[in-house]
Amino acid sequence: MRSLHATILLASVSSLGLALPATAQTATPASPAAQQDGESQDMVVVTGSRIPGRTLADSPVPVDVIGGEQLTNAGYTETNKLLNQLVPSFNFPQPSITDGTDSLRPATLRGLAPDQTLVLVNGKRRHQAALLNLNGSVGRGSGAVDLNEIIPIAIDRIEILRDGASSLYGSDAIAGVINIQLSKRKGVRGSVTYGQYRTSMDGVKDLLGVQTDAAGNPVIAVSGGTNRANDILGLNYAQDDRVRHDGDTLTLASSIGLPMGEGGYFVFSSQFRDRDPTQRAAADPRRQYVAGDARELTANRFNHAYGDGKTRDMNLFVNAGTQIAGQFDLYTFGSYGIRDGLGAGFFRRPNDSRNRDWSASTTTFVPFYANGFLPFIRSEIADYSGAVGVKGEIADGWNADLSVVYGANSLDYSVENSFNTSLGGANSPRNFYAGGIRFGQIVANLDLSHRFDVGFLQSLGFAAGGEFRRENFQIRAGNPASYVNGPFVPNGAPGGAQVFPGFRPSNVTNVSRNSFAGYVELDAEVSEALSVQAAGRYEHYSDFGDTVNGKLAGRLQLFPGVAIRGSISTGFRAPSLAQQYFSTSSTNNVAGTLLEILTVPVSSPLAIALGAKPLQPEKATNFGGGLTFDPIPGFNVTADYYQIRIRDRIVLSENLQGAAVNALLQAQGFAGVNSARFFVNGVDTKTQGVDVIATYRVPDFGYGRVSLTAGFNYNEQTITGRESLPSLPGLLVFGRAESYRLTKGQPNSKINLGADYELGRVSATIRTNRYGTVFSAGTATDLSIAPGAGAGDFTLAPKWITDAEVRVKPIEALELAIGADNLFDIYPTRAPVGGTFGVNNYFLPYSSLSPFGFNGRFLYARASVNF
Repeated sequence: MRSLHATILLASVSSLGLALPATAQTATPASPAAQQDGESQDMVVVTGSRIPGRTLADSPVPVDVIGGEQLTNAGYTETNKLLNQLVPSFNFPQPSITDGTDSLRPATLRGLAPDQTLVLVNGKRRHQAALLNLNGSVGRGSGAVDLNEIIPIAIDRIEILRDGASSLYGSDAIAGVINIQLSKRKGVRGSVTYGQYRTSMDGVKDLLGVQTDAAGNPVIAVSGGTNRANDILGLNYAQDDRVRHDGDTLTLASSIGLPMGEGGYFVFSSQFRDRDPTQRAAADPRRQYVAGDARELTANRFNHAYGDGKTRDMNLFVNAGTQIAGQFDLYTFGSYGIRDGLGAGFFRRPNDSRNRDWSASTTTFVPFYANGFLPFIRSEIADYSGAVGVKGEIADGWNADLSVVYGANSLDYSVENSFNTSLGGANSPRNFYAGGIRFGQIVANLDLSHRFDVGFLQSLGFAAGGEFRRENFQIRAGNPASYVNGPFVPNGAPGGAQVFPGFRPSNVTNVSRNSFAGYVELDAEVSEALSVQAAGRYEHYSDFGDTVNGKLAGRLQLFPGVAIRGSISTGFRAPSLAQQYFSTSSTNNVAGTLLEILTVPVSSPLAIALGAKPLQPEKATNFGGGLTFDPIPGFNVTADYYQIRIRDRIVLSENLQGAAVNALLQAQGFAGVNSARFFVNGVDTKTQGVDVIATYRVPDFGYGRVSLTAGFNYNEQTITGRESLPSLPGLLVFGRAESYRLTKGQPNSKINLGADYELGRVSATIRTNRYGTVFSAGTATDLSIAPGAGAGDFTLAPKWITDAEVRVKPIEALELAIGADNLFDIYPTRAPVGGTFGVNNYFLPYSSLSPFGFNGRFLYARASVNF
């Protein structure tokens, strides 16, 4: 019902935005795109310094500016996907079959964790999502801000600071800062975008049927031994790749900017997006039924749902401000969004022990779902935020900004088309409410700044301020049937809802913490050629104590058009409340043995018994240096080297199990617990790389305007130290697979190339991106085994992905566009199958580590109005 009401509301709002007459206020020009030509070099940026007035050209640290127009001239309507196309050091993989991560996917900057990038909206800290990524995806063990809640049509520009900034903004700003400036445009804009994936799956053939012998029995390609359920059957395939037409996506977006008097603005933006699922599974060759069952030859072998899940997003944004008392600006902005997502788990075959109906028979295998079942996780996400503030000149040359921001994100889980095996079919429901999680944050800031005239300097900028932040994290229990261990657990039946056991009452959590911070910044213009920036910040957290961080940066113009810049800083990331207090439980039958697998808080007696310690903040040291080169109007190149050393990185431990774990737990009185994991300050890392950005606006020779952009990022990450548990010597806290996911699970290089062309009422954009090598570790556990030498190791080869769009304006207020994302229908390297590469790759043909997903070509059309 919530989704239906919100759908009607947002569809109505979007339609209103499209239908308002042309008598509305004339729109102001859009912000410049990320073209760092002479005009945009004079743009004032607000990220990287608390002292206003700094332009893009004289920034001592690298800042990219992405104009709102670039975000709307594309087929994708998700902010994360758009940034993945435009920013070389930004990465947005799109995993599948990863529980809540299917609906709330994290992004990264410079190869670091999602929670090591700070996100601001209008310069104010944005709240993180409640979700903690616990499964096999990039960013495992971390949370993230859900950038897809911030809709493209509401954005004026995005400023990306590629430098450590904890001394200015506090926790999380290790990799950099993404500051999203909301639109203040007057007038009416609206768009309708519709698209569909039309693709041929590279390396995946259509199925003709099961191979049979002379007697009509299935041919066994790989024997499962005594367990016939593990047989791999021979399949007959067609010659052609499997063709898919799916993922239909409809997006309605509108923005209404009203005049509010001199200096005032009121902009209301909305977006409704309805995306159908995509299916990129291959045929499943495993035996589905008990040997001898004739249905084996007719079973649906495309039984997994692998790709994008079904989602419906509805988002509203307001950005408003007005002058008060003649010298102050009162401003407010806020958002409300909901997302209903449906992601699949692994298909349970008819002969799967998890599909056994123990209440029907305890001696004979009786399936609960006659033809097996595909369980789904429904994620209902609500995200809302509100800010209010006042700023202006409070004394001669002194500017002040006082603000309060509240934001929260909640995620409720439901499990559908499943059952609790341990209850038996007679007592188990098929649908469950599995509980939920919530994160809330309130931030109050007071910022002061002033520019002084100092005799021996051109100017001296001073800024100081304070911040109070309160955070809250909650876990809510699911319905009893979603988590209970039923009467058939002793028979080997797993407890809880299949695919996602619900949160238990013992997992229920409601914790909060406070932090207080103060900072000081000095920004000196020593001469026209030299500027220096220094900043320091003290912060106190109620849960772990104090931290102090500093930064020194400078820029020196060697001669007109050429300058060098550099910075050194320390940074930190506070352990999140979720990392400290998240807990969940499940009972699994592994090789006939019941394992009680627990994710426990570090403060729990169980974790302490295994050697856990209270989490400490991650500590970073950032070095950066680069060159800017803009010798002629319209042409600009920046090249920057960076090195980021992080100590005490917080990671999720391995599932600690084995004889030594069991003995230790039993000695501590934890009988019946076989495995546990928790968060730990587990590794030290070194990340280094190079960013090169070049833009050129070609002189106008009368054949149209042409703008060219190019970007390159090379990133290398290594683990320089590891934590161990003295109580469990020799046991790996952070294993080989996760180590390589951290260091090599994202592209080692990325190239962005783009061209924009405009002639009269016709314009076009083409972008092509090269994603470098990604390594996927297999089942080997020895850390000394080199990449590629372990069982199941494989490498995703570099790929070029090209997007193109053509636009035409029949009349000034109307624009029509057609385009293609992934024009040439490129797929990631096909995952090897069989032997050491395992069985799953047969039917899950592409790795979730692919940096551009695995959906293929997306064709779309868009109609936009602008009054």
